[in-house]
This record gives sequence, structure tokens and C-alpha cells, in this order.
Amino acid sequence: MKSVIIGCGRVGATLAEALEDLGHDVIIIDIRTSAFDRLSSTFRGSAIRGDGTDEDVLRRAGADDADLFIALTEGDNRNIMAAQIAARTFGIPRVVAKVNDPVRAEAYATLGIATLCRTNLMVDAIYEYLGLPRRHPPGVVRPTDVVAGVTATAEAPRGSAEREARTSGSGASDHGPEEEG
Repeated sequence: MKSVIIGCGRVGATLAEALEDLGHDVIIIDIRTSAFDRLSSTFRGSAIRGDGTDEDVLRRAGADDADLFIALTEGDNRNIMAAQIAARTFGIPRVVAKVNDPVRAEAYATLGIATLCRTNLMVDAIYEYLGLPRRHPPGVVRPTDVVAGVTATAEAPRGSAEREARTSGSGASDHGPEEEG
């Protein structure tokens, strides 16, 4: 399986090596050369300096025939833009964008991009530690989950018959730097 990761921060570097260990052909892209220092000396994938929202960079990286694309930069806008390019321009079948803003994560999922919301994951991890039920659907919010107008509640785990409809608001301004890392 060919996997493209945008952002060689702690998560991107760790995921790149984990996917490589599973036999994936991994390409990781970051705008900062120094970010690749996070990769171990045994990493055999490709590390490419460039902007993950640039179609030419993605094409040179081999996104044309990628099976998986994961955008993990610190910028919500950059991640969503890269994910949209991956899905719409390159037709990559599995695309995930990390989004920090919970409202944006759900809103973008309604537009067809699978999202992973770090904020919700951390809140749920603390809830779990405290013995409380989770507040959000676990893991990646798939576009079909939100397009169907349902999200799992704390009392009703994903896949149960006890799901409730929930509406979401619109996105807010981007927080944090746009650089990958």
C-alpha cells in the first residue's frame, strides 16, 4: 500500500515508521527539512521537502497512485486543502485530515473529508481516565457518518441503534501556525 503523509511532526514521523513497518511504501512531505530529523536512521521511505498543498509537489511525490493520504500539519486550513486535493485531484481512495477545531472537523466531514479531531480525542481520553463515558464518536469522523446526519452519543457507541441526529455550526478562524510539524 502506498501512503502519503503531510507533516513530519511527532505524529507524522511516528505514523510513517509504523506504516512502513506494516509494509507500506511511505512518502512523507514537510516544508521544513529539519522536520525529517524526527525520522529514525532506519526509515526507508521517501522524505520530500515541499508544500503538501502544491499539486506539483504531490505529483512528484507519487500521489497519483497512492492508496492512503493523511494530512497532519498544525494548520486546519492546510490539512483540509491538502486532503481535498488528494481526494478530488488525485482520486486517492482513503484520505484523512487532522483538524483541531471540533466544529470544523464535523463541518468538513459533511463536505466529504474524513477528519480526526485532536481536541475531541484528548477530551475523550481524559473522560476515559476519569471513568466517564466518551463525548464524541471514537476515532476518525467519516464523511458518511456526518452526511447521514448522525453522530454517536456518549451513551450510544458507534454502530448502535441508539444514535441521534445532531447539527453542526460553521467553521471558525484557523488557530496556530500553518507550517507542518
